[in-house]
Amino acid sequence: MRGRRGTRAGAVATACVWTLAVAVGAAVLPAARPTGPVAPTPAAAPAAVRAPATCVAPEASLRPSTADGPAVRRIKERGRLIAGVDQNSYRWGYRDPATGELSGFDIDLVHAIAKAVLGDPDKVVFLAIPTNQRIPALEKGKVDIIARTMTINCDRARQVAFSTAYFEAGQQVLAPKASPVTAFDDTLEGKKVCTAKGSTGESELKNESHGASVLTVPNQLDCLVRLQLGQVDAVITDSALAAGQAAQDPSVRLVGKPFTTESYGVAMNLKDEDLVRRVNAVLEDYRRGGEASPWMLAYRKWLAADLQGITAPPEPRYRD
Repeated sequence: MRGRRGTRAGAVATACVWTLAVAVGAAVLPAARPTGPVAPTPAAAPAAVRAPATCVAPEASLRPSTADGPAVRRIKERGRLIAGVDQNSYRWGYRDPATGELSGFDIDLVHAIAKAVLGDPDKVVFLAIPTNQRIPALEKGKVDIIARTMTINCDRARQVAFSTAYFEAGQQVLAPKASPVTAFDDTLEGKKVCTAKGSTGESELKNESHGASVLTVPNQLDCLVRLQLGQVDAVITDSALAAGQAAQDPSVRLVGKPFTTESYGVAMNLKDEDLVRRVNAVLEDYRRGGEASPWMLAYRKWLAADLQGITAPPEPRYRD
């Protein structure tokens, strides 16, 4: 990646530029220039909550269907899918400095959804959404979907609807190579740890900090910047995101083993059941084909260099 061949200072500069880019908020990042105005998504009315009363398997979603309902018709009438994404997570959702285009595993998945619903992978308006604004963006109707390495869990499943899991990772520690921190354990005692506000990492640190003080920031890349500047001693984040950050900066590394199991899903408004089923139909096709499946092609393109040994996408689970 351009800008990673320089010094540690170069790494900081690159990360800082990306952080400043997202600090402006949910800027519209069009994948293709619309020929007319993009109608805003109507603000979501209070959802008729369909989430399970008891949460045992939050990864279980609604069975796939290609039937049009209110949410899919809304998208078709607008002529664009509005997707909340990240633009700071290398390999997942980031703005390629060489091309200026949004790229990554999550971005490819959004294009596949747009193609299935609208017949054109470029009929997308991307919004850069901070970690702690993912659920509010869906509840307020600012976006149709969130595809942003979003972990499916019971708390979130009460607020938004999820597709089936499209990737599995786990929380892990990122630290400088010379650091005495060796895992998510008592080597963190007395250290300052950074994680994104509203993330699974924040929840885990609230449950057990191992004696560390915790700094929360809007986006995970902000943590990498603070680690590079020596303002924190370690970062807690998804292993998938941490691998991308380690690829950006060879002076840091993943330590210990993942201490949770995380399933990423595409998030949608609770009332948009037809859209959930349509996205699950897209994911069925995305997984199909073994080594030649779109999922495996995207994995080899974006993730295999940093997350080796994955041979297949996660199996879908359904609750109906």
